[in-house]
Amino acid sequence: MAGVNKVILIGNLGADPEVKHLEGDKVVANISLATTESYKDKSGNRVDNTEWHDLELWDGQARIAEQYLKKGMQLYVEGKIKTDTWQDEQGNNRKKVRIRVLSFTMLGGRPEGGSTASEQQPSGNYANKPAMNSPNPPVMESASTDDDLPF
Repeated sequence: MAGVNKVILIGNLGADPEVKHLEGDKVVANISLATTESYKDKSGNRVDNTEWHDLELWDGQARIAEQYLKKGMQLYVEGKIKTDTWQDEQGNNRKKVRIRVLSFTMLGGRPEGGSTASEQQPSGNYANKPAMNSPNPPVMESASTDDDLPF
């Protein structure tokens, strides 16, 4: 029986993306995403619990992240869990869990201190689409209205 490895997150960027341009025109972007849950404890006090997630984006998504993502922006992310294991210089076993982003959507308005109206943020779902060399971001493709549905 096959398994399912799927993660859905909605949160805010903790910093601008860290982007590396690699050989062969490969690009990787690493971003940190905070998700916060709020609840009331037994005394009625509000408690916020924040989790930080390390996200990894490749190629077209990384180029979009480099151009448009900024600290504080809210994102909807779909991806899968990846775990790296290694031994450090002292021989200790180490492990890092990250999210390999399969698609993301920018949510909400611009972050505090963000762009002006003349520098509008793009919106849309960016699922392994190549970045274009134009000032306008890629947009979601819409379904054709010329279908054969009976309604």
